[in-house]
Amino acid sequence: MSLPLLTLQVHEALMTARRSGTREVECSLDLGRSLTSVRVHADSWEWRGSHYPFLQRCKERTIYSWTGEGFEPVARFTTSLIKLVPTEWGPPTFEIDGIKMLPTLNVSPYEDAQRKVTLIEPHGKTVLDTCGGLGYFAVWCLQLGAARIVSYEVNDSVLWLRRVNPWSPEGGGVVDERLTLVHADVLDEIGSYPAKAFDAVLHDPPRFGIAGELYSQQFYDELARVLKPRGRLFHYVGAPNKLTSGRDVPREVSKRLQRAGFRVRACGDGLVGIRL
Repeated sequence: MSLPLLTLQVHEALMTARRSGTREVECSLDLGRSLTSVRVHADSWEWRGSHYPFLQRCKERTIYSWTGEGFEPVARFTTSLIKLVPTEWGPPTFEIDGIKMLPTLNVSPYEDAQRKVTLIEPHGKTVLDTCGGLGYFAVWCLQLGAARIVSYEVNDSVLWLRRVNPWSPEGGGVVDERLTLVHADVLDEIGSYPAKAFDAVLHDPPRFGIAGELYSQQFYDELARVLKPRGRLFHYVGAPNKLTSGRDVPREVSKRLQRAGFRVRACGDGLVGIRL
């Protein structure tokens, strides 16, 4: 875990202490998971016996991690800019080319994941997590007693964010043996599973315009095949604007899931399906 992690809130607390001559300040260096005491000096601040420089510039929507030589934004650019983004709730979200990948407006993305995982009733079940992201679904599956979670994530940079983020399963350095994280595209892998391999499925794909194949009839047929009868599915669909997008994505998804063999009902920003 690349601690300490800095946000604008922490930076401002350190600078306020420095200006006022306060020698010690309590703050969080792990995005709100815990509080710790930091000693403030004129030219640096001290934590756990090590000295760190004050940031010369700290941006509002950026998280900075310690590299061993300095603080750098937790962001990578390959074909897309992917970055970890702080929230008022503590647990961060992440963005791909400026598009927020988890809801944060009225709820913590961590607590939002808890609500959605509860819908599949994971206790004692084998769960397929199709698009792992920061791993919040996996965390709550583990906490709610799942027997096993197989989680897919295709993006190298998102896997790196998971290792930096203290709220992700890998962020604490010790990973529960019930979790299998697969660096691959679930589209390429799902056909390798036998029928009825899973008790429940969590499907939280990127928006339709980015990953339309994850909303296809063919993929839903595969989800139905690998899910046991009476198995539960939660599918995040969001709330795309029909007037601007020109299509009713939740309605389209519901019809395809029904054709695949699910009984479907709307639930918040997603759909819950029961395998018939």
